[in-house]
Amino acid sequence: MKKILGACIVAVALSACADMSGLTTAASADTSTKAKLKTCMLSEANAKLQAGTLFTNGTYATAKEIATTCVKKLALESVGITSEATSTAATILSNLQAAAAASGTAK
Repeated sequence: MKKILGACIVAVALSACADMSGLTTAASADTSTKAKLKTCMLSEANAKLQAGTLFTNGTYATAKEIATTCVKKLALESVGITSEATSTAATILSNLQAAAAASGTAK
């Protein structure tokens, strides 16, 4: 309990000292790469906090995981693969759903 409370206090203190002005959980297309990275990391951290997994692996391990995830997302986004991948995944899911419905195994 003391570790969680201490980590929360540190997170709040660092957030208060950091320049978080202008950051939201969504970045526009004309936002700088550095701002997009910060926005992504803030969004990932918030998602982990909401899921209750933010402090399960330790600060460094969680920070590394969040940074790696966001770097990958930004790299894929910069070459235009993100929207293509989403479209492809949606098509695959639709095809599987149709196949399952046709065979009677859909839920």
